[in-house]
Amino acid sequence: MFELDAIQTVAFGGLVLFLGYALCRHIPLLGRYNLPEPVVGGLVIALVSWWAFSQGSALYTLDTSLQQPLMIAFFTTIGLNASLALLRVSLVPVLVFLALSIFFAVAQNLIGIGVASAFGLNPLFGVLAGSATLTGGPATGLAFAPMFEAAGLVGAESIAVTSAMAGIILGGVIGGPVITKLIQRENVITPGKRDGDNELDLPGPNPQRVHVENDGDREFNALKSIVILLLLLWVGGWISQGFTAIGLTLPAYIGAMLAGAIVRNIDDFTGWFKLSVHTLEMIGNVCLALFLAVALMNLKLWELAGMGAPLLVNLVLQVLAVAAFAWVIFKVMGRDYDAAVMGGGFIGFMLGTTANAMAVMRKLVARYGLAPRAFLVAPLIGAFFIDFANALIITGFINFWPH
Repeated sequence: MFELDAIQTVAFGGLVLFLGYALCRHIPLLGRYNLPEPVVGGLVIALVSWWAFSQGSALYTLDTSLQQPLMIAFFTTIGLNASLALLRVSLVPVLVFLALSIFFAVAQNLIGIGVASAFGLNPLFGVLAGSATLTGGPATGLAFAPMFEAAGLVGAESIAVTSAMAGIILGGVIGGPVITKLIQRENVITPGKRDGDNELDLPGPNPQRVHVENDGDREFNALKSIVILLLLLWVGGWISQGFTAIGLTLPAYIGAMLAGAIVRNIDDFTGWFKLSVHTLEMIGNVCLALFLAVALMNLKLWELAGMGAPLLVNLVLQVLAVAAFAWVIFKVMGRDYDAAVMGGGFIGFMLGTTANAMAVMRKLVARYGLAPRAFLVAPLIGAFFIDFANALIITGFINFWPH
């Protein structure tokens, strides 16, 4: 058995990421349905690990202590793209998308409660296996697990981990295929992929490409971006501690993402920091890919295989519901290409995490072309506003739904 330290784990994640790229390039079915490379590579390794476990052995142990910093660094770059100037331009779409997301988060809980009632379980089982772990992801599920235990739901932490892990897998796997089929069925006009399109995955108030004049400028921009990112992680930790101190249970990345949004908007109005948005996006994309690869290859799939019938039934119904609702997202948000890409992001963050959503969306734009409106609206909701709303939804169900 290989025992990997933190650096070795990330290095292994890099190899797994390249495995995902190779598989997607050489297996036409994977490329056709736009499955994200980190999800593909990570799942292959997770399946191999599951096989080894079934044989009574373990292939490796991972030190995932760098997994969370990679995740937080990525979401910090999302915060750095939260420009109020852009938000003013797209305020109505953001509010509509948020309303749809809140509606579906409540629906997830009602579906879960229905399944729990059918199996004679505590209704809170449905809430924990609903928006707490699907919309909220593992961080929110585990953060709220003690409250569910205190409210009478036995084994809340195990339920949270199992449901969240399954949601992450499903959110990464079905988003691309569902939206690809939607684009084909609705004959959506796509902009077409052009060389260099990946440079503009996330829009800014000045969305033109950044052309670096020389190596010195390139090195300075990279250094400045890394230092700013590290400082925001530092400040974000203090902000998250402040939320905890006043009793707010939020994902770990919220503080750093807020700090990033503040710095971005200060820079928009003052020009003090002269942020290199292109460089920061590139760093964020790398962090996202490595985070997903490490997270998925560390999944213990045998825990999913051993989960009970209620969780399985709930997951099947939740997947069918979110796939159907992606069509509603498409219709309400404009019936165009950006709306379709938003639907892919919606599937990603309503089943797994915003990292899943971004991976699905990036895979779609890599094939079909830029979707700047989608990359403004979906990250703001999936990585920021829905977490605040979901915390209130979960708390409301715990306190007011009979159990």
